[in-house]
Amino acid sequence: MTDGYDGYQNALAERIDGILKGEFPLQPPGDLRQVRQMVRESVAIYNHKRRKIQNAR
Repeated sequence: MTDGYDGYQNALAERIDGILKGEFPLQPPGDLRQVRQMVRESVAIYNHKRRKIQNAR
């Protein structure tokens, strides 16, 4: 997920990957268009809805 080796970037990439797999259960995509749509939706949820849930705790 990252270019070269940067411990911080690698840790961040692993964290994001874990969140996506754990909190956004996804069906296998049918094609590249569907992959892009799924990523857009996941990012929007993470940036807007998840942040509000975390702040409410």
